[in-house]
Amino acid sequence: MHFDQNHSLLNYNTFGLDVKTKYFFEFDSEENLIEALQHNDVKENLLLVIGQGSNLLFLNDFNGVVLHSAIRGIKLIEETEDAVLIEVGSGVIWDDLVAYCVQQRWSGIENLSLIPGETGAAAIQNIGAYGVEFKDVVQKVKTIQIADGQSCDFYLKACHYAYRESIFKKELKGQYIVTSVLLRLSKKPLFNLSYNHLENEVLKNGEINLENIRKTIIQIRESKLPDPKVLGNAGSFFMNPVVSREIFESLQLHFPAMPHYYVSQQEEKIPAGWLIEQCGWKGRTIGNVGVHAKQALVLVNYGGAKGKEIAELAVMIQQSVANKFGINLIPEVNFIS
Repeated sequence: MHFDQNHSLLNYNTFGLDVKTKYFFEFDSEENLIEALQHNDVKENLLLVIGQGSNLLFLNDFNGVVLHSAIRGIKLIEETEDAVLIEVGSGVIWDDLVAYCVQQRWSGIENLSLIPGETGAAAIQNIGAYGVEFKDVVQKVKTIQIADGQSCDFYLKACHYAYRESIFKKELKGQYIVTSVLLRLSKKPLFNLSYNHLENEVLKNGEINLENIRKTIIQIRESKLPDPKVLGNAGSFFMNPVVSREIFESLQLHFPAMPHYYVSQQEEKIPAGWLIEQCGWKGRTIGNVGVHAKQALVLVNYGGAKGKEIAELAVMIQQSVANKFGINLIPEVNFIS
């Protein structure tokens, strides 16, 4: 078994940060992963499992072992008149999966088109966009426990999914490695067009169908978000804050034009991008880093930036929003040092 040493992670983080890891290993099966976990280099060093690194910010070189999944493949497990159950390897590029499912006329994840990253990370992050979340289609997450190399399956309820949250990010953080997921998708058109103006945008591309929903969402995302291959970024840097009804109503008195989304009778969600823009950050540049001119929720590397520069910019933005609105923005991106 070969572990690469001083391996560049330039192609494994969408911020385009030129950092290295002490050891790097790519596994292509559960057996391969279990064998790797028994290796002394893994047992004696810090361990980090990554996909495309679309939600990671490396503050410096990583002095440990990076594991990357090369478990690919999409397998049809079960099919009925109404639905399919598929198993997807953790190393499958998420948007490749969405494209494949749309091609097969399976609905459920078309709203999640063009989200960067791999399927294993989607299960950990509970990715979401345009009214749909990963938890809406997942049936089971298959994992390997790092401590003993044992297989462990997590059914939907056990994953404790919430907005950008899961048990893998909280109680069991760093304890399990996702190897595959089982998703249930519909063979009948069950489209979710509830998100703000989405139906009108889809109709501009013709009739409402899977292809046009995917096409529309790709167009919207590309109009707002920079391509990481051109301009280093991790998409939405902060989570949209969910505040109490009391705080929301107080803010609305001072900022009547503030956009918001209903969560429950007790809570309301406020777009983080709007808060950041109101603080004057949209389009601002500081050295090699800045806030994207089209979407204030996106922090970018204009070239040659260090991870610490991006982190410092994030802190300044958090302080501005806290001072103006009394809201603490929480990064969606994970800081790695």
